[in-house]
Amino acid sequence: QLQLVESGGGLVQPGGSLRLSCAASGFTLDWYAIGWFRQAPGKEREGVSCIPRRGDSTNYAESVEGRFTISRDNAKNTVYLQMNSLKPEDAAVYYCAAAPSGLCVSNAGAYLYWGQGTQVTVSS
Repeated sequence: QLQLVESGGGLVQPGGSLRLSCAASGFTLDWYAIGWFRQAPGKEREGVSCIPRRGDSTNYAESVEGRFTISRDNAKNTVYLQMNSLKPEDAAVYYCAAAPSGLCVSNAGAYLYWGQGTQVTVSS
């Protein structure tokens, strides 16, 4: 079964950090661009970050630039999202998704596989 599984979410105080993981099973992430998306209650899903297949660049939403870092470990078939200096507005369900084109694109429809999401809550 081909699937992505996110982990690492939880409750953190403002200013704190979390590291999300996106692990693949049933397929190899090497050939895919991996994007992180998030959706807060009552809001539309938004792209947060992406790393292309080659891993030679990274993309970030303006709202997380300088605070979040995406990376990939192909040996572990896992992509990470390190989130620092978290703000209450970062609270959302975070999803990872794989794009077979290997390229980072903003269109969520280009991402073929999606995880089930992991909840991030930022509150004091």
